[in-house]
Amino acid sequence: MIKLYHGDCRKFLFNEIEENSIDLTVTSPPYDNLREYNNSSTWGWSEFCGVASGLWRVTKSGGVVVWVVGDATVKGSETGSSFEQALAFKKIGFNLHDTMVYQKDGCPFPSQNRYYANFEYMMVFSKGSPSVFKPITDRINKSFGRKITGTNRQRDGSTKKMKNHGQEIKEFGVRFNCWLISDGKRTKDHPAPFPEKLANDHIISWSNEGDTILDPFMGSGTTGKMALLNNRKFIGCEIDSEYFQIAKDRIEAVQVEKTD
Repeated sequence: MIKLYHGDCRKFLFNEIEENSIDLTVTSPPYDNLREYNNSSTWGWSEFCGVASGLWRVTKSGGVVVWVVGDATVKGSETGSSFEQALAFKKIGFNLHDTMVYQKDGCPFPSQNRYYANFEYMMVFSKGSPSVFKPITDRINKSFGRKITGTNRQRDGSTKKMKNHGQEIKEFGVRFNCWLISDGKRTKDHPAPFPEKLANDHIISWSNEGDTILDPFMGSGTTGKMALLNNRKFIGCEIDSEYFQIAKDRIEAVQVEKTD
């Protein structure tokens, strides 16, 4: 199932998408006016609140929202809007399940009076406890082959052998929550497209095959493309006519590829 909506996502979140129907949202809003998006829409606190409320409405119990955001620097000070949004999601009812970091492999516009910024937050919100978590285990363990030893300090001050004491350390461990992801191959027709790996890795972490994935700020359609490639259903919204067509073409190309 693929549903693509052209228009303001708030309309579709409240009127077109069924309540409690979305397993996972992977998206990035047009935060802090860091990019020009064809001047087709405005983005501020009122718009954010409408979207956040809509996401609460459509997300299933146990569902997850991955909200990728960063902060602009205005008059020498970071806006902090990402933190304000996180607290607002919590007030609505979401759990702030994890504050993850997407570290980029470069910094095209470095500041001259602070350390170069090359990351964005990946806020992981959940409606209750996440129903699905399939951790990616691709972190190389430096202690591979050794036996697990040591103790854990208990609340009363005593020590207790670690749970897996004596077991052999595996070659690969669970990935940390700071992800270094290359920009890789990107579409040239959108000012801020997701790296495909970012969308892919969240999709396989927080959903199962056949689940419904949402991107209310679809942009060039990367989340939709990766949802289809991972055998998920997809619902996408995009307000900009040009970007909507780009996303539609990319997603339809995957559909054709999968049926060949």
